[in-house]
Amino acid sequence: MRESAVIERSGSLNPVDRGLRAFARGQRSAMTQAEALFWQQVRAGRFGGIKFRRQVPMTPYIVDFLCASARVVVELDGPPREAETRRRRDAERDAWLRQQGFQVLRFSNDLVLSSCDAVLEVVGAAVEARAPSPPPSAGEGGPRVSEGRERGAPSPETSLPSPDPLRGPPSPAEGRGE
Repeated sequence: MRESAVIERSGSLNPVDRGLRAFARGQRSAMTQAEALFWQQVRAGRFGGIKFRRQVPMTPYIVDFLCASARVVVELDGPPREAETRRRRDAERDAWLRQQGFQVLRFSNDLVLSSCDAVLEVVGAAVEARAPSPPPSAGEGGPRVSEGRERGAPSPETSLPSPDPLRGPPSPAEGRGE
């Protein structure tokens, strides 16, 4: 199964055990002041129509906020991470998330409370940079087929084969498609 399909359906890369899911549910009802403020700004598509989820279990971790479509994780940290053990665990967690293809953004609770707009600007730029761009609609997009070549000239799809260094140049028959 494709990794992105798993995230879209379950919010997780791996099966989530019931205990972790229950703990995440409890965390949703016990938000910090900074988490509540950030969630107010991004919930229900209020942040430019971008969908965020909160306290998402991703075995073996629970991430604070996830924008699955752009694969961006936002972590809000309480008091400064002075304990070496805590910093090491955060670094391991961030490395694991990056290995799974996520960009991790960390902000202190104090920064969210004092400069929420600046935090949202950084998050918005990260989401925009990583969001998949939709394919161009019919009639839009790249140059027309006839642009940049003369009438009757071969298109890139039908151009002559390039020489194979092991076989030498193509014979005249190969070059004309005969």
